[in-house]
Amino acid sequence: MHLMGAAATTAVVAGTATAVSGGMRRHQQQRAMQDQQAMAAQQAAAAPPPETAEPSYVAELQELGELREQGLLTDEEFDAKKKQILGI
Repeated sequence: MHLMGAAATTAVVAGTATAVSGGMRRHQQQRAMQDQQAMAAQQAAAAPPPETAEPSYVAELQELGELREQGLLTDEEFDAKKKQILGI
């Protein structure tokens, strides 16, 4: 009977060790995932905003220039609209 008691105790200890080990592994995995998410958030915050190819007013001014070249706008109309677009 003494041998059965020792075997049962060993089984309990082994089962507890396995449960603790599994819990620790899950905790470490969760911690690693949290660290990765935090690092990704920091990198995203530190990244410069994407640059646009050209400001939107450049296209408008080009279009105005074409209208002037086609004779649809006078020089005065072109200058007035250009100042409006540029805010001057």
